[in-house]
Amino acid sequence: MELKLVDSKSLFLSNLEVMKSSSFLDIKLRFGTHKLCSWRGVVLKASGSSASYDAAVSKENFILNEFSCQINGKSCSGLYLRDVRVLDASDDEYGGVLINPQTLPSNPNIFASVLRESLSHWKMKGKKGVWLKLPVEKCDLVPIAVKEGFQYHHAERGYLMMTYWLPDDACMLPSNASHQVGVGGFVINDKNEVLVVQEKHSAPALSGLWKIPTGFILESEEIFTGVVREVKEETGIDTEFVEVMAFRHAHNVAFEKSDLFFVCLLRPLSTRIMVDDLEIQAAKWMPLVKFVEQPLIQADSMFRKVIDICIARLGKRYCGLSVHQLVSTFDGKLSSLYFNTVEDSDSNCQAN
Repeated sequence: MELKLVDSKSLFLSNLEVMKSSSFLDIKLRFGTHKLCSWRGVVLKASGSSASYDAAVSKENFILNEFSCQINGKSCSGLYLRDVRVLDASDDEYGGVLINPQTLPSNPNIFASVLRESLSHWKMKGKKGVWLKLPVEKCDLVPIAVKEGFQYHHAERGYLMMTYWLPDDACMLPSNASHQVGVGGFVINDKNEVLVVQEKHSAPALSGLWKIPTGFILESEEIFTGVVREVKEETGIDTEFVEVMAFRHAHNVAFEKSDLFFVCLLRPLSTRIMVDDLEIQAAKWMPLVKFVEQPLIQADSMFRKVIDICIARLGKRYCGLSVHQLVSTFDGKLSSLYFNTVEDSDSNCQAN
């Protein structure tokens, strides 16, 4: 390829050759038929604060840089093309970059060089946050990313997510998920009996307590389907979701995360109990009166209030929140909205 380079003295450089070395790209400039580096008194110095543009050539990018030099004591300047290797990545909707984890180099030395070059390239393009997802099989790259300034964001079974904020101002990347979501199923039958369990693994203070089945919502799982699943897994009882009776919000519960716990009223669709031997010590149908009279229930204001709410709902003196699935035009996705109105034809709530 050829590039015409012009300085303030209207000097012309031609025959720019961009050649790859064993690791990256070694740039060689030729002035006519002579190598510029062989001229006496010529010093080439590249400036990184230059204009740039992109040209996709085998996942490489050309960057237009300025250089300054001296020829026989006289100053000159011009432009040259530098070919750089950038990690395969896509843009997110917030001006950031998502690095493709499938194409990351396995060699740590190559990864270090390419990562450093990529950060410089993205910063010059005005990018903001960089998201680096490192699979377990490429854990050797973690120390390199940390050395370059990446920070831990979150980890799952198969990967570690790291982030880098490119601008010089305060980081605007969202933090990791701050809450866990739990559910409890208040299941009561026509005999006024509550489905209760005793867990195999519980705090000593809760020893001997008969409690409602509880658990955590899975990823991409709804509250109303998650509570039905948890009750089924622990007791074998099939149920139908009725309403969210109440929810509790607590902080610093597990690993400094906050906790949202939803108490749901469920209608039983079966009666035969089949205990999950991994989690549950025992399960049974317990008369509501005996359930309420448990010393641990009576001694705890939170438990007592939850039971009072559930009893009020059974007496139609309280309305919970039923689920309504709607599609929002903002994202086009189906969402669950929990609410209740007395005029709701799908609800048997008659509270005033």
